Amino acid sequence: MASSSGGSLPAFVARRLLITVLLLLLISLAVFSLILILPGDPAVALAGGAKATPAEIAKITRQLHLNQGFFAQYWRWLQGALHGNLGNSLFQSQPVSSGIAARFPVTFQVAAGGMVVAMLLGVPSGILSGVRQGTLRDRTVTTGSSLAVSIPDFWLAILLVIVFAVKLNWLPALGYTSFGQSPVEWFKDLLLPWVALGLGGAAVVARQVRGALIDTLDQDYMRTAVAKGLSPRTVIGKHALKNALSPAVTVIGIQFGYLLGGTLIIEQIFSLPGLGTYILQAINDKDIPEIQGVVLVVATAFVLINLVVDVIYGYLNPKVRL
Repeated sequence: MASSSGGSLPAFVARRLLITVLLLLLISLAVFSLILILPGDPAVALAGGAKATPAEIAKITRQLHLNQGFFAQYWRWLQGALHGNLGNSLFQSQPVSSGIAARFPVTFQVAAGGMVVAMLLGVPSGILSGVRQGTLRDRTVTTGSSLAVSIPDFWLAILLVIVFAVKLNWLPALGYTSFGQSPVEWFKDLLLPWVALGLGGAAVVARQVRGALIDTLDQDYMRTAVAKGLSPRTVIGKHALKNALSPAVTVIGIQFGYLLGGTLIIEQIFSLPGLGTYILQAINDKDIPEIQGVVLVVATAFVLINLVVDVIYGYLNPKVRL
């Protein structure tokens, strides 16, 4: 069945690509529609409201092409976005794409580090809990994951700063050093943000791995493997984990997308020069092109990550291709 044209991997990838393109178009339309949330005339609101001068209003109107119809404005903006042109900041006198390009690497590093923490803590914990269901180890992991999921990222970040930066003075509380300047200082600056961001993700991954492993170990073919006299290490390591970790791939990919969006608050707490501080300043200034650009980039990254995860899952599990 999986070898038929409908269930082949190329056909599966093609369908996912088509869905992704359509989804990105809808996202771009929703992102551009952010300009409609401004009350009254957007040009007047962006120019300063009641204090706006006619010259400032006219400048904003020309800059954002607000004298055109909505879909004409959207089409112009979409064409520019497809070529990497997200417009110019209303207040920073620079292209939005340049501002995002300068800050996105920091946000990606924070999210990627948080994902590594989530996997290093979540996968082993889920395995240890799943192979010993109902034991003290299992209850400890279950309780710990429930606690970790309930802790807000920003609260944990503040707590980590108080303990490890203020009280113990082991790690810096604020600032960012690039990897090229000093790998050691780069690691120290990002360690607390990684832990603050990754702990909740680790709890979600641990729960998924535990549940999938328990379900896999309960299958008939696993009992057959045990009946054949295979060692527990072979049964779990060679057979159970291969099937149990496949569903976890989807959760890990989704978690990375959430972590990418979750960095916005974490960056503000640790004063990291990423997209978080950039978009918060843009929101404060009502700089619509900057807000549109950041939301579009983050949403696109989230969708593309899910596409990669779908393809990997389709490769690991041929049944989902149908």
